[in-house]
Amino acid sequence: MNSRHQVVIVGNGEVAAGAAAVIDAADLVIRFNDCRSMGGGGRRTDVVAVCNTGRPARAMLGSAEWRKSPAVAAASEIWSVRDPDKFSELRVSLAISHPELDDFCDDYTDQFTAFCQATGKRHVVIDRAIHEGVDTALADYDPGSYIVPSSGMIVIADVMSRHPDDDIAITGFSHTGWEEHPFAAEKQLVDAYVSLGRLRRLAATNLISASEGD
Repeated sequence: MNSRHQVVIVGNGEVAAGAAAVIDAADLVIRFNDCRSMGGGGRRTDVVAVCNTGRPARAMLGSAEWRKSPAVAAASEIWSVRDPDKFSELRVSLAISHPELDDFCDDYTDQFTAFCQATGKRHVVIDRAIHEGVDTALADYDPGSYIVPSSGMIVIADVMSRHPDDDIAITGFSHTGWEEHPFAAEKQLVDAYVSLGRLRRLAATNLISASEGD
């Protein structure tokens, strides 16, 4: 019997064909923000990882549709990916370098805490050490100038830290999007973790083997 837990991190990009059943059979499934991966990417949701600063946070908290969505309703935990103190410090430099992002560091962590208390969920704030560890790891891949790593990269690093002996798979990660995330470097970093066996990409070609065993 396989004693390793199966963890699947499902991004909001294109999910591997036929992955829904494998995702739903996992021990832990993590989705992001508005959980656009629901449906073709299965339905099981244990954790919703949220961007807890700026406009995405404000939009989610202000949306009755988000609060009552199937994924959020099913989740037992909400993870806030941005450490409030880290982003409070970042606000100072961004005011000079990117004045147009004046609300980027607005913190809604307390509001997510209140939401979790009201709905019986656990609220986890990912520690700044994870963010800073990702920055250090990305430096080996010439990330260039960027503001912060993506939420997906932060969650991948955090899950690898929390589950060092478990089987961790990802799908729905295109490594593209907002230009101020270092996506090219993130893809190289993730590929390095895959080559080391610390992580795997859930692809149509490995779904059969991934679903075998208990």
